[in-house]
Amino acid sequence: MNTDGKAPAGGGVVKSAFVTSIPVMAGYVVLGIGFGILLRDAGYGVLWSLAMGVFIYAGSMQYVGVGLLAGGASILTAALTTFMVNARHLFYSISMIGRYRDAGKYKPYLIFGLTDETYSLLCDGEAPAGADPHLYRFLVSIFNQCYWVTGCVLGNLLGAALPFSTEGIEFSMTALFIASFTQQWLTSRDHIPAVVGLLGSLACLLIFGADSFLIPAMLVITLALTLLRPRLTGKGAGG
Repeated sequence: MNTDGKAPAGGGVVKSAFVTSIPVMAGYVVLGIGFGILLRDAGYGVLWSLAMGVFIYAGSMQYVGVGLLAGGASILTAALTTFMVNARHLFYSISMIGRYRDAGKYKPYLIFGLTDETYSLLCDGEAPAGADPHLYRFLVSIFNQCYWVTGCVLGNLLGAALPFSTEGIEFSMTALFIASFTQQWLTSRDHIPAVVGLLGSLACLLIFGADSFLIPAMLVITLALTLLRPRLTGKGAGG
């Protein structure tokens, strides 16, 4: 990355964004392939995979959506399920409000494209020296979606051409979340947010059960991190 304080050329920003997105590439392509195979196995063709990858772009919800489509779920059921599965976005996206506030023409897509993995790459707020941070975040976001859409389409095509057993494929999203958490743990010097997330989730899982713990866990984690914000901000400023 450019470190001399000069604005990098357009190609330099693109290269920096691509390099940043590489850790997500393998995960998204593989997970997208898994989704495409499941969708094909449920009887939906490649155009469905393409459309869901482009317009929904929500990995875990797309996996859940296969069952909703196959089971003929109502619009109300689909809406409530979507809210439950994606409620976590309401909480962690709050920290991006300041960074996206003046993003201009990039803002609508930045909001749409803020997935768990994209957040993990952009949450530190850093961009190449001299680069337009909004363009950089836009490029990282769109690279990540391109990986996901590519995987979704490839998986559907492979599912049509080759016989696959879909047993266990749904665990791939859990595997990606674990990999993202591990990467953040190894690269961050401050593990307080991670520990709060683990303990809050575990406590709510024990209290509310596996089917109902997600939203309470998000509320507990948000409250805890809000109370700890002065300490976390102070450590970040000094670190």
